[in-house]
Parts: sequence; structure tokens; C-alpha cells
Amino acid sequence: MLGSVVLCLLVILSQWISTLPTRINQIPINNRPIIGILTQEVNDQAMKPFGKAYIAASYVKYIESGGSRVVPIRLTMSTAEYEKIFMSINGLLLVGGSSNLETSNFARVAGIFYRLALNANDAGDFFPIWGTCLGMQLLTFLVAGENLLSETPAENMSLPLNFTTEANSSRMFEGFSSDIINALSQEALTGNFHQYGVTIETFQNNDKLVSFFSILSTNKAKNGAIFVSTMEGKTYPFYGVQWHPEVNRFQWDPKLAFPHSSNAVRVASLLAEFFVNEGKRNLHYFNQSEEEAMALIYNYTPIYTGNISAYEQAYFF
Repeated sequence: MLGSVVLCLLVILSQWISTLPTRINQIPINNRPIIGILTQEVNDQAMKPFGKAYIAASYVKYIESGGSRVVPIRLTMSTAEYEKIFMSINGLLLVGGSSNLETSNFARVAGIFYRLALNANDAGDFFPIWGTCLGMQLLTFLVAGENLLSETPAENMSLPLNFTTEANSSRMFEGFSSDIINALSQEALTGNFHQYGVTIETFQNNDKLVSFFSILSTNKAKNGAIFVSTMEGKTYPFYGVQWHPEVNRFQWDPKLAFPHSSNAVRVASLLAEFFVNEGKRNLHYFNQSEEEAMALIYNYTPIYTGNISAYEQAYFF
């Protein structure tokens, strides 16, 4: 009788021990992620009285809706301060807008974080970056080392995506149901608000871009040019969309082509959750809770700007 009990316990113990390597090798999850959003210069004359830099509130709401907090990153800090912020946040969002890819402080600071992220990922420290519209264009500039933009006017247009075969095995769309993928390819769910982009021809003729990014979708501009509309890094967790998923739920100007259908809202939700989940794989943290609290976007009050811009609200710095 005793021998049977001992044998049973040994079997249970051996089964438990056999699971240990799997548990040890599981990717740690950070359930209190913080995504940094890089501010950009205020270029609109109507917005200049409020501050020198801003973040549209729709981007903040977008990240928060995915389950993350937000830290605004100013453009006037030292490299050492940016390095400290990098080690405190779990991902970076590069927003849309109108900053110069080569000469703006927005581009300069983005370059600092891009290089930090490259080095971190190379060392096994997973750190994701997402670029929307201008942010995506900036990622191509940082990777290629040159400005490859050309005229691809798609201002105030909602479009379906023309998926490439690489989208089938992408990380970005892995969690999308077949119904949502079909909707994305058939319905006008992506809001486009740009005059420039990277054409498919320019992209494919650039060895640096081809080796770094996979093209997940394309679209046709008003002038007939085919531009890259969605991309993701082949080995780095860097993602870019030429369109604006944040507008589907958080921008409402009736004069602008903001998609608000149930499928458009679902797409925005899935992408926000996807990027935040990428951030959860990063284990950076603030050394002190007081320092973390002071860095968060909650310390700032958004201002109503719906009467002077396409944004309902914006944070100014």
C-alpha cells in the first residue's frame, strides 16, 4: 500500500519536473506596459499659441484602449535623458503629422530611439516601434538612410487594403479572423491623409528596405502611383502603416473620411491590442514609482482643438 502511494507521488513529481523547462522558457509578460509617444513640432499657425510641441489625443486614446499607459516624449531633452526614458518604457509610437524627415527635431529624436531599439533587440531586449503615416515614412528614412518619398496623394480617402502574400504569415495580422481580413481587403476601412509615400517600385529597388521590411499591403494614390501602405520588420518588431487606425474610433470631423463602421472599429481595436501586446514583451521599468507617475500623460490636460484642426483634442508641451 505504502509502495503504491510512493510510486504515485514519484510519477506526479516527475510529471511536474518535466514541465519546468517549458515554464522557464516562456516569454515573460509585463502587464503594466507603458508606451512612449514622441511629440512633434507645432507647425499649424492656429495651434502655435498653445505650445511648441503636441500629441493629438487620438493617439493617446488609441494606445490606452489597447491596455497601456502613455508617456509623452519631449523634443528638448539630452541624449542621456532619452536613454533613461528608453529603459523605462516598453515601446514607442511615432505619430503622423508634417515634420521634415531630415531636419526636424521629431526626426532627430526618433533616430535616437530607433538606434537604441536596434541595439536592444540585437541584444535580446525586445522593444517594439510603431509608425503611423509620417511615422512610417520616418522608419523608411531611418532604415534606408535617405529620403525615398515621392508624390502619392491619398488625402481624405478611405481605402481597402491590397494585401500581399506576405500578409498571410505576418505578425501584425496573425490575430485577425478571416472575416476581418476579408473586410479589410473589400471595405474602405483605412483612413488615408497623406500627399507623399514610398512607392512599391522605390521600395523594391532599395536593398536596405527589402532586407529589413516585409510589405503587407499596397494602395493606389490619386495620381495612379502604387504605394506601400502596411509593412513590418522581418526580424525586428518594427511596424508601419501609411493609414491612420487611430481615427476610426477617436476622430469625428464629418468633412473627413474617418471610417466608423463596426469593422473599422474592430480593426482599430485589434491593432491597438496587437501593439500593446508587443510592448508587454518588454520588461523595462521606471526605477521609482514617483518618477513613473510624474512621467505619465495623466499630468497633462488635453485642449479642445476641433474648431481649429482635424483633431478633437491635443496635448501641448
